[in-house]
Amino acid sequence: MAQFTPSGKSDDIASEGCNETSDLVVCFGELLIDFVPTEGGVSLAEAPAFKKAPGGAPANVAVGISKLGGSSAFIGKVGADEFGYMLADILKQNKVDISGMRYDSNARTALAFVTLRADGEREFLFFRNPSADMLLDKSELDRNLIVKAKIFHYGSISLIDEPCKSAHLDALRIAKESDCILSYDPNLRLALWPSAEAARDGIMSIWELADVIKISEEEITFLTGGDDPYDDDVVLNKLFHPHIKLLIVTEGSEGCRYYTKDFKGRVAGVKAKPVDTTGAGDAFVSGFLYNLASDPSILENEEHLRKALYFANVCGAITVTERGAIPALPTKDAVLQFDAK
Repeated sequence: MAQFTPSGKSDDIASEGCNETSDLVVCFGELLIDFVPTEGGVSLAEAPAFKKAPGGAPANVAVGISKLGGSSAFIGKVGADEFGYMLADILKQNKVDISGMRYDSNARTALAFVTLRADGEREFLFFRNPSADMLLDKSELDRNLIVKAKIFHYGSISLIDEPCKSAHLDALRIAKESDCILSYDPNLRLALWPSAEAARDGIMSIWELADVIKISEEEITFLTGGDDPYDDDVVLNKLFHPHIKLLIVTEGSEGCRYYTKDFKGRVAGVKAKPVDTTGAGDAFVSGFLYNLASDPSILENEEHLRKALYFANVCGAITVTERGAIPALPTKDAVLQFDAK
């Protein structure tokens, strides 16, 4: 098996540095506290106690990129409370630029209770009524930070409520006008939306703006109204759009599929003993965006794309071997050592 350089390319390909501002990935969205049971395989009602952990997919991605040696920033809002300050400190400790973070004195930092039950189903209970992340106003956006980005990454949760929805759309406009690569991970959390229809409409409302989209098999089934997520025709006819440069379908431990205008294929997963799957998808995204920020040409080069996706698969595999998202996100050395085994 080929050895991988820090950029995820094989060692016969020159790698570029990833700490320059020109390689900046700006992640927009929610940052919250996850409360996870101290005992595995139980429902939220059965859990004897909970442990707090930093969460929020866009924030996880920002930390993941930084831990790999890349350059990242986070834009979002937390409460002017102990949890909000704690989250800001965690991002700062992980060398994420938090100059775009804002603090709300009238709303609390969002909380989420999450568990993986014995039947394999994940259970979520959210406390955001409203939470600070929902109240980010477009006037609070750090526009200069967005303009500096090579990649602007976001999800769909920030589209659910105003004023954050308008802030999200304005940030997308700024990023698009600045020629950023737009990266979209819908990260479906149905419990947060008013209805399934609202979730589908909201997620699809910005679909055609994205250059790169990462979705799961379950999200394909949801967005297409029940179609087979393994059918290439379903993906290409219903989810691929004329402006997209890359659509990635993640399949957990099985790896991922990729679709571009010129080629499509599959990259097999890597084996790891799972302890906690929280954050695995975010680790995958951070591994891929780390490579894309370093070398955007991988979107046109299938060989280099496959190596970047393999690198991302390894990031996801390492993350499931430890509990929690941010603590389990791998360093560059961990990925290279894993590949060398």
